Amino acid sequence: MAINLEAMRAKLEQSKNGGKPSGSKSTMWRPQAGAQHIRILPTVDGDPFREFHFHYNVGKNPGIYCSKRNDGGECPICDFASKLWRDGVANDDQNLKNEAKKLFARKRYYSPVLVRGNESEGVKIWAYGKTAYETLLGYVLDPDYGDITDVETGTDIKLTYTLASGPGAFPKTALQPRRRPSVLCDDAIADCQELLDSVPVIDNLFDRKTSEQIQELLDGYLSSDNSAENSSR
Repeated sequence: MAINLEAMRAKLEQSKNGGKPSGSKSTMWRPQAGAQHIRILPTVDGDPFREFHFHYNVGKNPGIYCSKRNDGGECPICDFASKLWRDGVANDDQNLKNEAKKLFARKRYYSPVLVRGNESEGVKIWAYGKTAYETLLGYVLDPDYGDITDVETGTDIKLTYTLASGPGAFPKTALQPRRRPSVLCDDAIADCQELLDSVPVIDNLFDRKTSEQIQELLDGYLSSDNSAENSSR
């Protein structure tokens, strides 16, 4: 079999981008305030609802892929947070436990979607929280809806996004399937198979750092945060 030159070009481009897939930022989709319609797309492995763990609150990093919770590897942030928690429990220190909670890995869910009205932009990856995840699975398991990703008899989803208002508030996502099923590919999509073939493997979209790189990020965070640094002593 001849070597896949397109795959090799993609690898080279990914390497030049520091290990991140080319166009990964433009692939991610965030809903706008108000209502929009999306279609969750089928995936080769039959699981369009993927769960991953990330560490937040470590400096200005938007989210650090947790090699331990996701892949069973080593993660200095997990180790440090666990030590903080144990120390907090042993010393009945709520501050230590609060610091630990900030650093624990958190779940985030991802699905490939087609945004209705913006079909020309291609497949997007939508990241969302636990409530939306459980709502979507509930629709899938409801016989009235079934496989909402089916190309011929699936269902578009009306997503209403409400921005946070007030201190401590979080954005809200409301999901409601359309009343009638519909085909995935209408006149706005020139080649349905090409669209399906373009659905990315979500696992490949994240920057996997080595244990040493994660330790470096953690050290930088601790050196710039006196309270967290003091908590580790």
